[in-house]
Amino acid sequence: MADARRAERPLSPHLQIYRWQVPMLTSILTRITGHALIAGIVLGVWWLLAAATSDDYFALANAVATSWFGDLVFTGSLWAVWYHYLAGLRHLYYDAGKGLDIPTAEKLGWACIIGSVVLTVITIFLVR
Repeated sequence: MADARRAERPLSPHLQIYRWQVPMLTSILTRITGHALIAGIVLGVWWLLAAATSDDYFALANAVATSWFGDLVFTGSLWAVWYHYLAGLRHLYYDAGKGLDIPTAEKLGWACIIGSVVLTVITIFLVR
C-alpha cells in the first residue's frame, strides 16, 4: 500500500480558462432573468397590497413604484419577460432537434438578446 501511486488525472477546468460564447451567455441569462423577475413581481404585489391597506401606505408604495428605482425595476422586469419568452421559443426550436449546430445556436442567441432589447423599447414607447 505504501507503493501505491496516484494516477495522473487531468484537473477539472474552471471558468478562467473558458472562452465566453453566445450560447453559454444566453443560458446564464435565461436563469438570471427567470430569478430576477421576482423583483418586479414583489414590487407590483407590494403596490397592490398597499392599495388595499390604507391611503398612507399606498402613497409610500406608489412613491417607490413611480420613482427612478421603480422605473428601473419595472423596465428590467419588462426586458426579462421578453428575454425569457424569446429564450423559451428558442428552446422549443432546440427541442424539435433543429438549430443545434454552433453557427445557428449563436445566431439564435444573438436574436434572443437583440430581440428582447428591441421588444422592450417598442413596449415602452407603446405604453407611454
